Amino acid sequence: MTLSTYQVTRVLAREEWEPLARAHAARADAATAGHRERAPRHERHPVEDFVYEYYNTRPMRLRRWHPGIGLALEDAAEHAQWRHYTTRDGATFADAAAFWEARGRTVDYVDALLRATASRPARLGCFGLHEWAMVYRADDDRRHPLPLRLGRAGTDGVVEEHKIVCTHVDAFRFFTPEAAPLNATQLTRETQVASEQPGCLHANMDLYKWASKLVPAVSSELIMDAFELAMEIRSVDMQASPYDVRQLGLTPIAIETVEGKREYTEHQAEFAVIAAALRERLIDACAAIREAAEQVRA
Repeated sequence: MTLSTYQVTRVLAREEWEPLARAHAARADAATAGHRERAPRHERHPVEDFVYEYYNTRPMRLRRWHPGIGLALEDAAEHAQWRHYTTRDGATFADAAAFWEARGRTVDYVDALLRATASRPARLGCFGLHEWAMVYRADDDRRHPLPLRLGRAGTDGVVEEHKIVCTHVDAFRFFTPEAAPLNATQLTRETQVASEQPGCLHANMDLYKWASKLVPAVSSELIMDAFELAMEIRSVDMQASPYDVRQLGLTPIAIETVEGKREYTEHQAEFAVIAAALRERLIDACAAIREAAEQVRA
């Protein structure tokens, strides 16, 4: 089979791709510097640790450079040893057929979820109350080692004074037993594709999760764009939470006030615009994987 059979549209010489790999590694190192500095001291960070632990992020894995479907690399012995890469005619590239064989069902699910999410209007009226619902009437108070900004009674009062309209099952599943019935919809894994919407902070953070599941068939540029967005969203997520984040150098977003609601909604709308572009790039990547795999099998 020729390179064109594998949908390779361009072959990069080492002097072309190596600077791209170095630049990516430097970008990844800058983005993970704080986490890597804290790790030897076993120092926790209530905001950033979520992205590393929940999404199983490893800095060394993040700094690996992948060109994505369509590009092949000359003199790329290291890439040739990585999973789902193959070498033909002296060029090494992501093997879409092998990736599809191993992860085709994942590609289909990610594609369906992202397309369904993109088809809906962004809903911006949740005000980040999912974090409040996770500690509502909880005896042990907190999921994070931070004090509650309004105290126990004040936190519970905010939940009781608002309508909870969470649309993200992986936030909803952490609601306390007392809070879960208060949500407008009882979410399940089976209804995720039908309920996800593009204004949700967690759905937009999850773009990093879905991109990570498509490595090495997606480019590292897309991976880093999604990772950096997830970090930005996570910061706002915790600023709007019931926790007092001032000791972390963050300014709380007091969503129990009119001004706080406005600020949260503005962030939410900005993130939705950025995430929409990333979501389309991931949808395009799913299509490219499927098309390249089909061509090889034909």
